[in-house]
Amino acid sequence: MLTRDFGLTETQRDFRALAAEFVDNEIVPHTRDWDRAERVDPGIAKRLGDLGILGLMLPEQYGGVEADMLSYVLVTEELGRGDSSVRGIVSVSLGLVSKTIASHGTDEQKESWLPRLASGEALGCFALTEPGTGSDAGSLTTRAKRDGDDWIIDGGKMFITNGTVAAVALTFARTSEKGVTAFLVPTDTPGFTATEIHGKLGLRGQATAELTYESVRVPDSARLGEVDRGLGIALGALSRGRISVSAGAVGLAQGALDAAVRYSTERTQFGRPIASFQLVQELLADSAVDVQTARLLTHHVARMADAGASPKEYATDASAAKYHASETAVRVSNNCLQVFGGYGFIDEYPVGKYLRDARVLTLYEGTSQVQKLIIGRALTGVNALT
Repeated sequence: MLTRDFGLTETQRDFRALAAEFVDNEIVPHTRDWDRAERVDPGIAKRLGDLGILGLMLPEQYGGVEADMLSYVLVTEELGRGDSSVRGIVSVSLGLVSKTIASHGTDEQKESWLPRLASGEALGCFALTEPGTGSDAGSLTTRAKRDGDDWIIDGGKMFITNGTVAAVALTFARTSEKGVTAFLVPTDTPGFTATEIHGKLGLRGQATAELTYESVRVPDSARLGEVDRGLGIALGALSRGRISVSAGAVGLAQGALDAAVRYSTERTQFGRPIASFQLVQELLADSAVDVQTARLLTHHVARMADAGASPKEYATDASAAKYHASETAVRVSNNCLQVFGGYGFIDEYPVGKYLRDARVLTLYEGTSQVQKLIIGRALTGVNALT
């Protein structure tokens, strides 16, 4: 097996081992049932909080757990190996919402939200994408208007992870012709509605929602950061988030590969295990190399963050990692399904779910095409969108 431990500290290995044990005991035995039911166990958030996973990298004074980015990546990779639906809960609530509050929130906002989010008592959702504005985040149409000391928000969001289970929606709304502002909107606020989206190809256990804001009134104390500066907050969060998606993609691909290797040694054809056939070994070998290269690229970006680079400084590298790892997850899970043959096409075995879940990784938090544009712009200095 290709090494996965080179350069890791004992603490980082401990974080990974803790997450791996949780995944094997608390997630893997239930993934098929959750997928069929289109709902993970609602209690999983509290167990993630009790283990400290939802508090990774948050300040200890708010219930957080001291950890570096690479440790977070290792944990996220293990969650991706188990079930991308659970990984998505963590990546959004912790990676996009809690970390953004920790970076940009006031003391009152941190005290109000971070302890609950870190413990799993509450979850957050990241309300940026709209029905007509996916990759083009700068063109969002949800609006917030001042009304005395309050803001009134009107509009809608689409494909929002955790939308129906979140206690707070980190909402981005237009506040001027060119400005966007971020708000922490409690989901029990009058006028806020979350409707679950069913019929998804993958990530079936993850709550995905359409959000509607009808004259949602929030006080100015709910504003996160400065007026008209919210787009920068969103893009910084997405740069961090792409590291998490990359790690989840690596974990998913590793899980598919592990399953295919096991199956290839157990399944016999023509009187011998299919692992003895050269073309099966080729599928496995290509997949193993793909997984390892995606892992190394993802770990590289995590180490950049740990070395003090800002989200803006590692944004292009995060895009490269997200692009490569997500496409790798699709390619590897597809190869591994081929190893399973017809059995890979039924959910008695996990590889079909890996492939379905992998496909969305090339779409959200910036499509593969958007990542290529970001990388190309960094290389040439030319914005291909204009």
